[in-house]
Amino acid sequence: MCGICGFVKFNQNVSQEDESIVHGMNNKLRHRGPDAQEVLLYENIAFGFSRLSIIGLENGMQPMSNEDNSLILICNGEIFNYLELKEELKKSGHSFKTDTDVEVILHLYEDYGPDFLNKLNGQFAFALYDKKRKRLFCVRDQMGIIPFFYTFTQNTFIFGSEIKSILEHPLVVREVDMVGLDQVLTFSGLISPRTMFKNIHSLENGHFLIVDEYGNIKKQEYWDLIYPEGENVPDEKPEKYYIEKLEELLDKSIGLRLRADVPSGLYLSGGLDSSMITMKVKQLQPDVCKEVFSIDFPDSNLSESVYQNIVATASNAKLNKKTFFSEDISERLRHSVYHSECPIKETYNTASLSLSESVRAKDIKVILSGEGADELFAGYVGYRFDKMRALNMVANTANAEEEKLRERLWGDKTFFYERNYGEFNEVKKRLYSKHINSSFDEIDCLNHPLVNLDRLKNRNVLNKRAYIDYKLRLVDHLISDHGDRMAMANSIEVRYPFLDINLVEFSTQVPAELKLKDLNEKYILKKIAEKFVPKQVVDREKFGFIAPGSPYLIKRNIEFINDTLSSDSIRKQGYFNHTEIEQLKNKYGQKDFAINIPFESDLLITVITFGLFLEEYF
Repeated sequence: MCGICGFVKFNQNVSQEDESIVHGMNNKLRHRGPDAQEVLLYENIAFGFSRLSIIGLENGMQPMSNEDNSLILICNGEIFNYLELKEELKKSGHSFKTDTDVEVILHLYEDYGPDFLNKLNGQFAFALYDKKRKRLFCVRDQMGIIPFFYTFTQNTFIFGSEIKSILEHPLVVREVDMVGLDQVLTFSGLISPRTMFKNIHSLENGHFLIVDEYGNIKKQEYWDLIYPEGENVPDEKPEKYYIEKLEELLDKSIGLRLRADVPSGLYLSGGLDSSMITMKVKQLQPDVCKEVFSIDFPDSNLSESVYQNIVATASNAKLNKKTFFSEDISERLRHSVYHSECPIKETYNTASLSLSESVRAKDIKVILSGEGADELFAGYVGYRFDKMRALNMVANTANAEEEKLRERLWGDKTFFYERNYGEFNEVKKRLYSKHINSSFDEIDCLNHPLVNLDRLKNRNVLNKRAYIDYKLRLVDHLISDHGDRMAMANSIEVRYPFLDINLVEFSTQVPAELKLKDLNEKYILKKIAEKFVPKQVVDREKFGFIAPGSPYLIKRNIEFINDTLSSDSIRKQGYFNHTEIEQLKNKYGQKDFAINIPFESDLLITVITFGLFLEEYF
């Protein structure tokens, strides 16, 4: 993966001053591409590219052009099925200048225009300038693994892989987006197209933009996670068919994601998903001793060391284990906020940052990781609670107002997602300052669109939750601020075999009862895993790691935490109620106080990291 940035001016051509600007934007992305940097200016466009060399090491530099130089491309990411696409394109007469994967984009665009995107199996965000049509074509991949941010101001379209690059452009005004902050407090994190910066947008997964020569911007969806309507009951195909087909697709996905001209490694948590990938890699590359990377904790209640050791031994992998002490959180918190470009709800981003540091120290650039399986195969506790409610094992209590809110949010007054949001709005109102509360209805994220209700209508409750988890938890949080940003802070590309486009689309056809059988989550994955993953891992209870939160930081009496939460700081910032913050600080600081994550929110970690966010960006 790399970093891309640039801008298009619609009232004049670019100048020497613009060259300095795009260089400045590009420099902010050096951590994404430390191997080489380049800029290109043409008429009214300026492109910047920072390269992390992974495929086509000798001749894969960008910006890149097609045969007649009518197209200019900068791409962040990988096209995993590029060898197959390249063969097809050669047969139709195309010639290639490089050995890199992304060159196929140029030739596919020549043949199909914007309609080629679902031929790509990969993780990518790119900007392609079409000189003949005088238009810019910007794309984010189907899963949203690779970020793409943009803004339009004063006749100029500005974009970048990270917002910090966009902020380098002198036309961009920095202003907090309060709806974005409210999203972070309310859900797992930000939800595209919202960011923490007003008028700077995140391109949604499976979407593209076309910016024409007059500055008109057309946004269009080209892919989404679409589940079949109805109860998704088993069809005439037997269980064995789904197990064998899913395993076949997982094998292919891992094989594609091992394509690289540099060494690759694996993240190994000790859970089912990362263990499946690690053991599968051993099957596919039996003679290779892979480097695997794990985080361990001195607290035995958090440590998964036993399972990490079992899988590393069984796969003949070299285990690189890093013990993460609680004080490492405070040391990395500011750095993680800088790279996340937003406040965070939990501190495990700091553990992810530490893990990517370990990978970088081994001079490895590519990592395979297990994210996506929980959302696609019913791995969270919420799926079990849905089934228990259906069986009247737990109550589904909601007053009339809450039912009305659920109907508006999810199109279903009986569907419970994470919490009762009407009640939580009262918590937020106590947290916000008087000034913010004066416009609460405007900044309340529940009053702004969250998901496409048509994709939830008439769906099985398991698939309904899966779609919402995918949109609200996975895309812009787990593989974004937690995944991409924490890895690329140390120039590491993370690849996700469970998010292969073919595997994901097949997952929508797997009957719900093969994902959650009785109350056994990820049933179909366990059936596959029991053939090659150590039994101790397959049979273990799901373990959700929860990093120490703000109560730990407050009790340690850390100076910058005290300063961030001080009444003077809170008053000066103007976003939160200093009296409420002081009361929460006293409560969280009590010796035996603990937060029951994930059923309760760590409100002060968001307040703390929002304060750090303001210091970093404002």
